Amino acid sequence: MESLFRRADHEDLFSRRCILVNGPVIVGAGPSGLATAAGLREQGVPFVVLERAECIASLWHKRTYDRLKLHLPKQFCQLPKLPFPEDFPEYPTKRQFIEYLENYAKHFDINPQFNECVQSSKYDETSGFWRVKTFSSTGSNRTELEYMCRWLIVATGENAECVMPDIDGLGEFGGDVIHACEYKSGEKYRGKKVLVVGCGNSGMEISLDLCNHNASPSMVVRNSVHVLPREIFGKSTFELAVLLMKWLPLWLIDKLLLLSTWLLLGNIEKFGLKRPSVGPLELKNSTGKTPVLDIGALERIRSGDIKVVTGIKKFSRNQVELVNGEKFDIDSVILATGYRSNVPSWLQEGEFFSKNGFPKAPFPHGWKGNAGLYAVGFTRRGLSGASSDAMRIAQDIGNVWKEETKQRKRTIACHRRCISQF
Repeated sequence: MESLFRRADHEDLFSRRCILVNGPVIVGAGPSGLATAAGLREQGVPFVVLERAECIASLWHKRTYDRLKLHLPKQFCQLPKLPFPEDFPEYPTKRQFIEYLENYAKHFDINPQFNECVQSSKYDETSGFWRVKTFSSTGSNRTELEYMCRWLIVATGENAECVMPDIDGLGEFGGDVIHACEYKSGEKYRGKKVLVVGCGNSGMEISLDLCNHNASPSMVVRNSVHVLPREIFGKSTFELAVLLMKWLPLWLIDKLLLLSTWLLLGNIEKFGLKRPSVGPLELKNSTGKTPVLDIGALERIRSGDIKVVTGIKKFSRNQVELVNGEKFDIDSVILATGYRSNVPSWLQEGEFFSKNGFPKAPFPHGWKGNAGLYAVGFTRRGLSGASSDAMRIAQDIGNVWKEETKQRKRTIACHRRCISQF
């Protein structure tokens, strides 16, 4: 029986069509998948991690700009059981965070199956297994595999696919158009007029980076947005909010944050940045929309280096027309229009996940479904939320695993005693 459940070795992996996994399959080798794998490792549960890219944390490796740093202090971004190195700054850089994740995988002996793109996954009620179909391409070779497992852990996250908006005339623009996931540095935009579509953390930081490389960015702010200082009176705004949550209701914390923000940043509505009527924390809880933590963009908006403009009506050749009728020439467009879950494209399941690729159950109940299905990294609460769900999942599976292991040992022991009596 043990040999039946043993995973195929490296050579056999590519000759077999079906692989029976003795433990859960984790789809995604980002921070959420790594945290779950680490928890399972500590529980003594074997697992397989499938990753469509050729590296862990591919979003951080491939789809982030060079100047990126963690927006929150490192203690709120570390994964379970392994803190950041003490010599790392309070806000680690992109490179430092990738280094931390790579060391995390080594520390817990996590070895994902890279270049394994999940095509579909469906629960087979007859066998009681999840059937996870993948394909991998190495050079001219394409290999199709099917993994069968009792537990399926979805760790592809909230930002698996970029959102490309359908804007009238964009195809006729003629200039350079990219999504923010392709942006690395403002160096190539030096001296150019750039339209940044979107005013979230990415849109703000890209606009700031363009300014620092002597480009001329215009940032589209179509809706209201909360802009908060990254620190309030020398303390992380996020850390302060977490501390206040122990004693005060959310609405009161929002009022205190907005009062402090007004004292530090002044009235930002006169620069075209209108605040939502709902407070920043309440808005985050209800819609998942994260407030912008300012690291210098607001100062460049005040100085006019970053121009704030209204929504787009349409594009034409090397030009954009806004909803207010204003027209101006631009050289390039950067779409900081966000990301979305890709779960509906491959998971054939309609009870646990909704059509938008997020669990239907609200936090904190969205980590466990039926028939051994789990989700990690969909709480809209950053890395700390993902880490919390990862530990719940590992503990839940670990409890079943240990109980069944004990039963198997008792059954084997009894069987041997019966044989000895004859």
